[in-house]
Amino acid sequence: MSGRQSRNNGTIKLVAGNSNRALAETIASYLETPMTKATVRRFADMEIFVEIEENVRGQDVFVLQSTSFPANDHLMELLILTDALRRSSARRITAVLPYFGYARQDRRAAGRTPISAKLVANMITHAGADRILTVDLHAGQIQGFFDIPTDNLFAAPVMVRDIKERLELGNLMVISPDVGGVVRARALAKRIDAPLAIVDKRRERPGESEVMNIIGNVEGRTCILVDDIVDSGGTLCNAAEALLAHGARDVYAYCTHGVLSGGAVARIASSQLKEMVITDSILPTDAVRAAANIRTLPISGLIGEAISRTASEESVSSLFD
Repeated sequence: MSGRQSRNNGTIKLVAGNSNRALAETIASYLETPMTKATVRRFADMEIFVEIEENVRGQDVFVLQSTSFPANDHLMELLILTDALRRSSARRITAVLPYFGYARQDRRAAGRTPISAKLVANMITHAGADRILTVDLHAGQIQGFFDIPTDNLFAAPVMVRDIKERLELGNLMVISPDVGGVVRARALAKRIDAPLAIVDKRRERPGESEVMNIIGNVEGRTCILVDDIVDSGGTLCNAAEALLAHGARDVYAYCTHGVLSGGAVARIASSQLKEMVITDSILPTDAVRAAANIRTLPISGLIGEAISRTASEESVSSLFD
């Protein structure tokens, strides 16, 4: 019997919604634990129906579900799965959200706007979740929106391993695509012992194109843009152009969550980015798989190890020491 099996001792139950079955299966494989049988389907009017088909009474249950596109459907699946497990007397329910949607609405940026991240946190808690496990929250303070224990995992170790295997470390420079992402970029730069530069973008007047200034000398460097979410891809593509115009040799991008909505994949495919690397926290579309300069990194090992440590009451934070 493996170490993981003996630690789990058959007490872990893994339940998945429909957002990313492939990731759920690889996490189950890592943990050497079969997926719990459950039905998650739609009625004719698209109402969600859930039935847990195995006994979970007194069990430590982990619900695997990203709230990615279609975000509202996948969020409702998570809430109804959690309610079904609570009413089935699960001992503890951990909502595992590789990608936490609505995280970009984490403050009131203007009058008469919601803080949707807090609303969603309340909904998950009231549905019956006892703890949260997620990856690279858009803003660290969202952990405080939950009134239950919340572990925010970092994809940086997975990215660092990939960077060290594929790129020449001596000539690397890590780039934050905006001032708000400096903390994230600095953390990765520290792990690979590389200098840091920042793209400062500003629009002097409404209707005028953005001006991108580079804070730092990137001439002759292989640049790595680091971000948590890539949605339209516009910021990263424009940043790549600005870096190359300032003398950068090549530009790569490492992003945790590949939202990639609308024409993002085509935009990235025709951009000057040599390669964009995303994780499989969101199920890659066929277009993403077909794009020559987009590559997906698996994070099932990271999430699986965190689940194993949570179940056996071991430290999760020590994964990132």
